[in-house]
Amino acid sequence: MNRVTRPFHPSDLQAMVNELAPLFGDRIHLSQAVRDQHGQGEDSYGCMAPDVVFYPFCTEEVAQILEMCHRYSIPVIPYGTGTSVEGHLLALKGGVCIDLSEMDQIIEINPQDMDCRVQAGVTREELNKALRYEGLFFPIDPGANASIGGMASTRASGTNAVRYGTMREAVMGLTVVTPSGEIIRTGTRARKSAAGYDLTRMYVGAEGTLGIITEVQLRLHPVPEQIRSAVCTFDSLPGAVHTVIDAMQSAIPVARIELLNSLQMKACIRYSKLTGFEEAPTLFLEFHGSPEGVKEQVELFEEIADSHGGQQFRWAETTEERNALWEARHKAYFAAQALKPRAKAITTDVCVPISRLADCILAAEKAALETGLPCPIVGHVGDGNFHLLIVFDPENRNELHAARDLSATVVEIALAMGGTCTGEHGIGSGKKAYLRAEQGNAIEIMATLKRALDPKNIMNPGKVLDI
Repeated sequence: MNRVTRPFHPSDLQAMVNELAPLFGDRIHLSQAVRDQHGQGEDSYGCMAPDVVFYPFCTEEVAQILEMCHRYSIPVIPYGTGTSVEGHLLALKGGVCIDLSEMDQIIEINPQDMDCRVQAGVTREELNKALRYEGLFFPIDPGANASIGGMASTRASGTNAVRYGTMREAVMGLTVVTPSGEIIRTGTRARKSAAGYDLTRMYVGAEGTLGIITEVQLRLHPVPEQIRSAVCTFDSLPGAVHTVIDAMQSAIPVARIELLNSLQMKACIRYSKLTGFEEAPTLFLEFHGSPEGVKEQVELFEEIADSHGGQQFRWAETTEERNALWEARHKAYFAAQALKPRAKAITTDVCVPISRLADCILAAEKAALETGLPCPIVGHVGDGNFHLLIVFDPENRNELHAARDLSATVVEIALAMGGTCTGEHGIGSGKKAYLRAEQGNAIEIMATLKRALDPKNIMNPGKVLDI
């Protein structure tokens, strides 16, 4: 992927930096090392560094930077923690990276209403540490310790989505800085509203292409009275998948239900040094509720699993055991990469209707086996979402092409089954062609919105849409 010619003159960038230097001081970074750090995520697209990196402390400072960028037509790329995987952070046209990590204040927690307001740079782990004294928690868990602003921008999901929903359901309102530097607030603390256009939902998932999210109003949940986690292995991958389908269709309110195929379990056992686990198709489970409710959920699920070849459940009885179990699951991406020396991984994240989940996973696994590449499967299968982690040597052009072709094949399979090309990672710069295949001429409406709100096309250009 080659960088597009910069749409601005270097002297304009220097003029902007000089004008903002008295305000930001050492929070402006021009060194190559810092710029390279901000020009890539955890993906296989390489590095395209911005020309300068700013670290604002507040919404007003973000507005000052954007007003200047708008004046000089300089592109802007928002940056959270750098955990995106679809080329969201590539400075395709150079420009300014705005790193929001210093905007890490929890503005307010409202225990009685079960909501809070945070700056965009607050990470989900920091937020949950602050909430533990209130008997509340923020359930969206994409695995990485991502920032709340980044999670809102990519409409993140994760292991708890099957019960608690995604960022779409969690976000109640936003503070956004528009491309021209205007500050707006969307939504309220009310649990529902019929007032005007739903601008909150428009910015959630826009991937920084319409403005920069600087504050987020979040819906919270009470900590369950009881939490039980378990692992269950299966004789076959179809048995594990059909157990998930039957459990969902039986309306068992499982909090988390994660699928790992045999190869992914092998990778996790080696990488996380797990003991007592089998290299077999496995479900990681978690049940939330009252002791009586959890007991009923467990009994129903065990009955379904047994009918599909599920073996003895292994329970995590303590908080420490439970955390260790889910930490191993969260490290699945790095465990997969460790299967092959110096490897990179393309992570598909398709999502299909739950009734087509088994068909889609088995078709994806069959296509993966034909390539000869190691391709572990892991997924938030309770909502029909799974990842095929395509592991390849980036120096081997044949493997690189095979990996990209396989990713395209899996997307085509999902779309043919009424699914989507991305269940949680977003479009970024890597899935634009798939978005058009999925959305058809509706993409022109998206382009109309983009042109209206960002007429100079300075907000994360080259992501989601080509304007």
